[in-house]
Amino acid sequence: MRLRIRAPSGVSTITLSDDATVCDLLTSISEASSLAEFDLKWGFPPQPLDPSLYGLPTLLKETDLKLNGEQLIVLARESEGSAQPSTSDPSKPKDQMGPLSLKRRKNLEDPPEIPLPSHGATVVLRVMPDDNSCLFRAISSAVLSDELDAMTELRSVVAQAIQNDPEKYNAVTLEQTPDEYCKWIQMESSWGGSIELTILSEQFGVEICSIDVENLHVYRFNEGQPRRCIVVYSGVHYDTIAISPSDPPHTHADLGAELDQKVFDADADEILEAAVELCRKLQKGGYYTNTQKFSIKCNLCGWKGKGEKDAVKHATATGHSDFGEGD
Repeated sequence: MRLRIRAPSGVSTITLSDDATVCDLLTSISEASSLAEFDLKWGFPPQPLDPSLYGLPTLLKETDLKLNGEQLIVLARESEGSAQPSTSDPSKPKDQMGPLSLKRRKNLEDPPEIPLPSHGATVVLRVMPDDNSCLFRAISSAVLSDELDAMTELRSVVAQAIQNDPEKYNAVTLEQTPDEYCKWIQMESSWGGSIELTILSEQFGVEICSIDVENLHVYRFNEGQPRRCIVVYSGVHYDTIAISPSDPPHTHADLGAELDQKVFDADADEILEAAVELCRKLQKGGYYTNTQKFSIKCNLCGWKGKGEKDAVKHATATGHSDFGEGD
């Protein structure tokens, strides 16, 4: 199912599986529009639409909504606009917040592993360092090499792609001028997000599947390529999925990461399904952060707040940018 959404940040297309739920639809709209709270309209003349009335777990195909090929108008709720300070960037995705540094309170010590007998291997999570470059490290680890420290180069690749396509990456899309964005993304403290995944997937000619641990949704970038890599997004961090050769029953990977395979045939859906199952276990273990609701503290002055908006307000007022998860 494909539908177009028209949001304050621009027009985009979202794709949903045949088994997508109402929750999947609303989550995809939130991600694509970068709005945590919104209202929907559709049809002509535009009429209000509230899919949640069908129940969040309800399959879309079980409702009377005929959304395939439709266009939905996404309107920011008043509370969304008024809660944002004027200096913040409300249209950026949550994984693309400004140059704030957020360190996770607890790291993953024993990542789950999923047997993959069809490949004589085990699906594993390769955890990236917490250094604000985790997205770039995850992609570099997959398509280049673990031995290459290519974060600076990949940031430059993103900046060059933006400069080379001003029509696509304009001030509306970036929510700041291209020059400002390019300067920002090349800072070591700046996080990467959906824009960077789009550009890097196109630069390397691969499909990138990003699995959100919180809702287990798979976001696809540069879909339709013959090869894909898979990253795992926990709300504030990216890691890489790999398959490691192993002995039966393939429940544990005993070999080193140097034997990993991290780029796969795009039609090897069993690998993606196993990666989602691994993320399901991560989800049960609480390996994700809801950036709208999580407790946060400033590592510089001890201030405490809740969610990304509070962090932006504190950063704007104090200039502090080093945050950690609160208790």
